Amino acid sequence: MAGASRRMSADERRESVIRAAMVEFAERGYNGTSTQAIAVRVGVSQPYLFRLFPSKRALFEATVRRSTQDIKAAFLKAAEGLDDPQDRAAAMGAAYVDLMADRSLLLLQMQMYVSVAAAEAQGDAEVGEAARALWLDLWDSVRVAAGMSTEEVTEFFAHGMLINTLLAMGFPPRHRIWEGLGAGACGDA
Repeated sequence: MAGASRRMSADERRESVIRAAMVEFAERGYNGTSTQAIAVRVGVSQPYLFRLFPSKRALFEATVRRSTQDIKAAFLKAAEGLDDPQDRAAAMGAAYVDLMADRSLLLLQMQMYVSVAAAEAQGDAEVGEAARALWLDLWDSVRVAAGMSTEEVTEFFAHGMLINTLLAMGFPPRHRIWEGLGAGACGDA
């Protein structure tokens, strides 16, 4: 049938919900995002959304997991086939800058940190435990893939956090504040 569209599988629908939720949570944070807004963005009913994810928290955790996995995959791919640890670290740094061109991914990371802190301030440690486990896996994966020492991986992630902050604040490419991070750090090599 020409022009007929095929139905999405449950896995494809789940993936589309995660991607839509990433944008919504990035723009509005955990507390400011409604599951209705996510359902509307992806084009499903709210009851269907809850068949895929039992709670808003489960959906938020899935988005955090996906964004962290995407970053990890980009880092590992960038380091592939490079023998020199400095080359691997530089390639991973460049891959990170490319990823952060997606403002939703950048803002979702920032929202993750804020949401974990807010949840824990309210006595809810589960979200933080899940996010920390994902972050620790990312940290360890980068350290191993790049062959970095603890100090080197700390510096690598510290630069990444500074890049996050500067991008989130809207510092334009070529602004003097980027100079200490090296060529290409602002995404405008």
